[in-house]
Amino acid sequence: MFLSVFDVFKIGVGPSSSHTMGPMIAAARFLDDLRGGVEKIPGAGQLHRLGASLHGSLAFTGKGHATDRAVILGFCGLLPETLEPDRAEDLEAQVRREGVVRPDGLGELRFAPDGDLVFDWGAPLPGHANGLILRAYDTAGNTWHQQTYYSIGGGFVLTAAELEAQKAAGADLHDEKAAQAFPFPFPFGTAAEMLEMGTGSGLSIAQMKRANETVLHGAALDDKIDRILKTMDDCIDRGLAQEGILPGGLKVKRRAKAIHDQLQAEKGLNLAQPHQANDWMSVYAMAVNEENAAGGRIVTAPTNGAAGVVPAVLRYYRDHCVGATHAGCRDLLLVAAAIGGLIKHNASISGAEVGCQGEVGSAAAMAAAGLCAALGGSNAQVENAAEIALEHHLGMTCDPAAGLVQVPCIERNALGAIKAVSAASLALKGDGQHFMPLDNCVRVMLETGQDMNLKYKETSTGGIAVNLPEC
Repeated sequence: MFLSVFDVFKIGVGPSSSHTMGPMIAAARFLDDLRGGVEKIPGAGQLHRLGASLHGSLAFTGKGHATDRAVILGFCGLLPETLEPDRAEDLEAQVRREGVVRPDGLGELRFAPDGDLVFDWGAPLPGHANGLILRAYDTAGNTWHQQTYYSIGGGFVLTAAELEAQKAAGADLHDEKAAQAFPFPFPFGTAAEMLEMGTGSGLSIAQMKRANETVLHGAALDDKIDRILKTMDDCIDRGLAQEGILPGGLKVKRRAKAIHDQLQAEKGLNLAQPHQANDWMSVYAMAVNEENAAGGRIVTAPTNGAAGVVPAVLRYYRDHCVGATHAGCRDLLLVAAAIGGLIKHNASISGAEVGCQGEVGSAAAMAAAGLCAALGGSNAQVENAAEIALEHHLGMTCDPAAGLVQVPCIERNALGAIKAVSAASLALKGDGQHFMPLDNCVRVMLETGQDMNLKYKETSTGGIAVNLPEC
């Protein structure tokens, strides 16, 4: 089993990895099918028009998550990692005005979002809560080509056939392909295997993860890690500098800059309470998630909705922890990715599938494990830190107000960062021996998510989403 650090941490845009980045990637993949000469449906004429329908959570909360915008931009040929937000806004407006897209290699195709992009609020598609069907038509309106995609969380996208193959194999399709192509030295698929391999090799989790990544990325690995670290850092800095109201209609005010200014003003004045460390962690996380809510450049960690936790803990480690090093930052990211890969492989990181326990809960487990490792924790302590953090997010629902990644998501990331640091600290105070193994906790998270009522899984039909002040 292998999921790269660059699969877990992907550079993209807000507000959602599953509802924004995923559909954009799906639309771009569909264009690649058309360019690649995919066999058209018999009897179809000349390629003329595109269409899309959104299902399940993508329909229920798609407007709040800018899913329609993502499909439009994907049909224009844009991808999350290279998208420039300012250009994207102009391009979306142009498509809505003209009713056409002009993807490279396909000429001009009709696509009028008001009629060709359908939010289907009926039953979800059978494969996953986040489903979309993309279609191409000929000049007579006959279907030229059709494909069903599932956005399974964290920006990962599978066709219906790929998802079925994954379920049949009982493993992640990406992992299986990678495992066949590359001989990874430490192919752990569970936390128990990870600990066993660490004991057998005498290596830390960070060292094993680095050895696996080096097979794929060689000498370029550290430069690629540093790019992720810098993007996370830049996102925090942008969020700490911005003011105003977040888009979407809830009129949520950006708070990170004002809190940060206050914390800076209190430095050296002996006014700080001991718990002010929590305020620093919170403001770093809030800065990221305010940027995400505004559609800014973001790193999935492991999703956009949970993107503030790992960067906040990284900044806390770098700027506030005694003995912090740049090598420690790299190790933190590697270990966080190892834990995130295990959770995705054995459960889910999708809020639409298992609730926010799969998003902020997973992020907190990743950050706790990474910080524990960076602070010198043993492999057993690292596994314990991840388990503590995940255990105390079990059952957390995903119920965003108006389908926007704002309330309660921004503050939830702040509290996730605080829990992560507390979990790492508790683990470091012990010897790594504990009652509940991480693997069991991950299994409980999946089972809890499967049992959770659909209205609490990113549909905005329950919880906080329907208990808003009437004013």
